[in-house]
Amino acid sequence: MTEKLLPDHPKDLEYVKRNYEEVTGRIALAAGRSGRKAEDITLLAATKTVAPEVINYAVSLGLRYIGENKVQELLSKYDEYDLTACELHMIGHLQTNKVRQIVGKVSMIQSVDSLKLAGEISRQSVKNGVTTDILLEVNIGREENKSGVFAEALPELLEQTAALENIRVRGLMTVPPICDKKTEVLKYFDRMNKLFIDISAKTLDNVSMDFLSMGMSDDYEEAILSGANMVRVGSRLFGARIYR
Repeated sequence: MTEKLLPDHPKDLEYVKRNYEEVTGRIALAAGRSGRKAEDITLLAATKTVAPEVINYAVSLGLRYIGENKVQELLSKYDEYDLTACELHMIGHLQTNKVRQIVGKVSMIQSVDSLKLAGEISRQSVKNGVTTDILLEVNIGREENKSGVFAEALPELLEQTAALENIRVRGLMTVPPICDKKTEVLKYFDRMNKLFIDISAKTLDNVSMDFLSMGMSDDYEEAILSGANMVRVGSRLFGARIYR
């Protein structure tokens, strides 16, 4: 059983264009409501199951950041991405034994949630003569079946990770629990923003709180209102995904 992108009209790139214009417009409105400008918010397209030609079309529209969830899919599409005009990020759970396959290929790894994983990223980065930007993933909802460090363990992980070679800590990332009401998800986003602000107020070597990556297709506007400056949008851009 595989997962396949299924927009209303799979071969109609106008569908993607309309979605891109709608999402960027909504981002601008949410940014304004939060006292910021549209250019203060980074839109990252979550491109799981999306064909490279569709991704590249979105890049031609102005998209500057794309993210993959799985290493195998990232590698299978890597040679076809148009990376001259956009950055490629790893946004899904990353196993330590697969780090070597993507270091040097991605501009950022957003899902670092342990010292073991950070250590391997450091080791492979040194080996390849590169410096890898990372975000620390926080399990803000304390869900047992979800990756990410708990909030109370974040300061220690941050300090330990910042001491590693060839790594730059650029901010935080989270995937909040699925909530029935928008008011519920806002509570998690607000907690993340407080963590982000608290850490930003400290002077830590090799740490720059440039990105608070939170919010996806169903809640990116709420995330922006709660302080996010990077949102990861997939189905709202490329259409729903179904299993076959």
